[in-house]
Amino acid sequence: MTAALAEKHGTHSVHPPAQNTRPPAAHRRRGPGRERAFDEVPRRQIYVPLGIYLVFTLIPFYWMLLFAVRPAGSTSLVPWPTTGEHFDKVWNERSFAVFFQNSMIVGICTLIATTLVALAGGYALARFDFRIKNGFMLALLCSQFIPGALMLVPLFEIFKNLQMINSLGSVVIAETVFQLPLSIILISGFIKNVPVSLEEAAWVDGCSRFRAFCAVVLPLLRPGLIAVGSFAFVHSWNHFLFALMFLSEQDKQTIPVGLNTLIGADSVDLGALAAGGVIAAVPVVIVFAFIQKWLITGFSAGAVKG
Repeated sequence: MTAALAEKHGTHSVHPPAQNTRPPAAHRRRGPGRERAFDEVPRRQIYVPLGIYLVFTLIPFYWMLLFAVRPAGSTSLVPWPTTGEHFDKVWNERSFAVFFQNSMIVGICTLIATTLVALAGGYALARFDFRIKNGFMLALLCSQFIPGALMLVPLFEIFKNLQMINSLGSVVIAETVFQLPLSIILISGFIKNVPVSLEEAAWVDGCSRFRAFCAVVLPLLRPGLIAVGSFAFVHSWNHFLFALMFLSEQDKQTIPVGLNTLIGADSVDLGALAAGGVIAAVPVVIVFAFIQKWLITGFSAGAVKG
């Protein structure tokens, strides 16, 4: 009947088409205000470059491990059969047990000294305003451009007058001094990210500044302290120049200097040298394996200006 009336009056009933209430696929994936941070990238464009980089990174380590466990005179590219003669040679005959102990002492003492002094200096820069603060920060930054070899003669004269030549303490002091500028800057940036109101609340409760720092601020600095301490340990563990110049007796030398003794004038014992390299690399690999999360967090947080 409705159609007949419409035909009689010369009009047509037009029914709007049913609308699809679901948005298009593109809009469902990208709602308004939810744009993607990056376009879709095929996985191969990410994994292939990373795989190539990983191969080139791991090949030297595999080569070193191959020479360390392969019998002398073997040319096999597969570490089978394996032998421990090279490790026994460097550990017992070449005094690597002593070198390892000395390097551990230097690394741990440098870690402790650098962390403690950097805490004090970083807190002063983060919480106090003084006249030469900007100049001091500039001096810390500029000190990073001074190579360690440039300071060997002055440091040698100082340690000679203090009768510290051929002492592990001289290497610890030198390593600590050269690690402090970067460590202070990192710790200062990390402390700036801790609100001052937390300390002020502790002061109101009756805490002294030192007690408030230890109870409130110090627990929040764990990533930064781990980053600074691990960096100081690894640098002192691998550093060759200071140990070579300040330590002359064999029972005081560290692993980098011990590795240098395995290189003769006419020949090189590749198996012993590779075994010594593996021994030197194991502590560093273990340290980074356990602290990599804290290391990245600490460096990124310490680099942000508060």
